[in-house]
Amino acid sequence: MLLVKWGNMITKSSFSALRSFSKPGITAVQHCMLSTGPEDCEYAVEMACSNIRYGPGVSREVGKDLANMKAKKVMLVTDKNLEQLAPVQVVRESLMRENINFEVYSNTRVEPTDESFADAITFAKRGNFDAYLAVGGGSVIDTCKAANLYACNPDAEFLDFVNAPIGKGKPVTSALKPLIAVTTTAGTGSETTGVTIFDYLPLKAKTGIANRALKPTLGVVDPLTLLHLPNRVTCYTGFDVLCHALESFTAIAFNKRFPRPLDPQLRPAYQGSNPISDIWSKHALSICKDYFVRAVNNSEDLEARSEMHLASAFAGIGFGNAGVHLCHGMSYPISGLVKEYKSPDYTPDHPLIPHGLSVVITAPAVFRFIAPACPERHIEAAGILGADITNVKKSDAGAVLSDVLLKYMSELQIPNGISELGYTSDDIPALVAGTLPQERVTKLSPRKVDKDSITHMLEESLTIY
Repeated sequence: MLLVKWGNMITKSSFSALRSFSKPGITAVQHCMLSTGPEDCEYAVEMACSNIRYGPGVSREVGKDLANMKAKKVMLVTDKNLEQLAPVQVVRESLMRENINFEVYSNTRVEPTDESFADAITFAKRGNFDAYLAVGGGSVIDTCKAANLYACNPDAEFLDFVNAPIGKGKPVTSALKPLIAVTTTAGTGSETTGVTIFDYLPLKAKTGIANRALKPTLGVVDPLTLLHLPNRVTCYTGFDVLCHALESFTAIAFNKRFPRPLDPQLRPAYQGSNPISDIWSKHALSICKDYFVRAVNNSEDLEARSEMHLASAFAGIGFGNAGVHLCHGMSYPISGLVKEYKSPDYTPDHPLIPHGLSVVITAPAVFRFIAPACPERHIEAAGILGADITNVKKSDAGAVLSDVLLKYMSELQIPNGISELGYTSDDIPALVAGTLPQERVTKLSPRKVDKDSITHMLEESLTIY
């Protein structure tokens, strides 16, 4: 029942859910039927996510999965650190038990770039693999998706599939090879989505590829893989979960997005908030309330880390179909223009602002800004996260959600704004310039943004406490 397509055909159960997305004074059915021209708003939601397998120890099963797929030669993608740790060793043993031929690619870059993608793509093309297996966090899984995509499209130029306006944004029409993603962080949700993100070095900003064809054949969520994660990694990936859920829940409503595509295959993966994504996003928020802080503060709390692993997958299903907006849009230049910042618990040999940190650092300012567009959703989200929303006025919606976010950020020792990441007010024009091209996500903001509003949010984020 999760993988569904629905449009003008509205069932009794979906009617009430859609009612809140309709124009004032008309029903959901009438709203859909009024949309008849090519320039009219969207009327359909297309739901897609990977098959998900959850359970302690399930990563031991991937060898049998690949054998069932008749895989003869597998590209195992991981990183240099994980290559020596238990999650990869368990998977290797699973492959060997089934006598599956595989080659390991471990040159994945934490926060990948177009150059690191190109290296993995070259490896994939030379290997002539018939299946792919990613064991790692978002950087690993995204690298594996890109390798699969371009190995199956050997004549494509790199920018062909990259999101516009940076790339050409062409649809993926060829069949890709099976891909199993074993996620070892509770954060990106990449095991559930058809999205891959990277730093495009010529512009020093993040962009990506978003197409349902990229979603893994199977996402493996094994809580035992999280026991190796240090404090800051657990913290920043957890805030990525939290922002995925909040941004997808507060994104522009799907039936306010326009123009509606003339061809269904051009319907974007990020479609705006919708009744199905809402379920997953809100449930992810409720898990964060109960388990996020516990998971960060105690690496041996298997219950908390298991729940956050599920929250990551749930939020991935939510944002993988609804999308994210301004927190992520501004995070891309924040991480892409990094100067000298290096976070504790991260081991790359280059400056790095972890993705989840770059996302959450502007979140208080973002939700204060967009709250007037959907105050009820801000208040509801704040309540789910533990705020007292008794008698909260709509005019205070942004403040109440911002305050509860700041409480989590302070308790989990998030740096005090982008100034502690190395930026000053003199850097804001460059950060704005890096945000403006991120139309794939910024256009999903429920409130329109421009250069001035982005500047204001970044100024508010110089210090946050």
